[in-house]
Amino acid sequence: MSDQSCPCGLAQYSECCQPLHLGAIKAQTAEQLMRSRYSAFAKHEIDYIIQTTAIGQQKALDQTAIADWSKANEWLKLNVVQAKEKLDKNHAQVEFKAHYHHKKVHKADHRKNDQKNDEMLVQIHHEVSHFVKYDGAWYFLDPTTEMQITMKQPCICGSGKKFKQCCAEYV
Repeated sequence: MSDQSCPCGLAQYSECCQPLHLGAIKAQTAEQLMRSRYSAFAKHEIDYIIQTTAIGQQKALDQTAIADWSKANEWLKLNVVQAKEKLDKNHAQVEFKAHYHHKKVHKADHRKNDQKNDEMLVQIHHEVSHFVKYDGAWYFLDPTTEMQITMKQPCICGSGKKFKQCCAEYV
């Protein structure tokens, strides 16, 4: 498996995202974290997806739904549109497009013109994601997490600042 290309498209998996998935190293940039999270979806590394989401959001994540989404898709390629590594001292933004096939539709569609059907089934998830660096590690700020967050509570990233003074504008 170590001689395979990394799903993120940069290098061999063993030299690219695998060390991050194994916890041997931490992402040095928000873009590197985002790429490793894409690869984690492709490789079904659900624990990594959870662990790299903002600390205060981790308990609210639906691990089963994340695993189902990961396994229901064939992850084709990743395009990073742009990375803004310094929105402020601790926040970054990465815009990307994740290309994938939904496996259930793909397997169920066995018509004569499979190539044309495959092209129609390619999905593109286009997202602008925000990240926060806390205690030397980058974390994804998940805007879809169902949580009751007030502006005066401690921030979800663990910084100790009030939410409104830290990550509120990015979630």
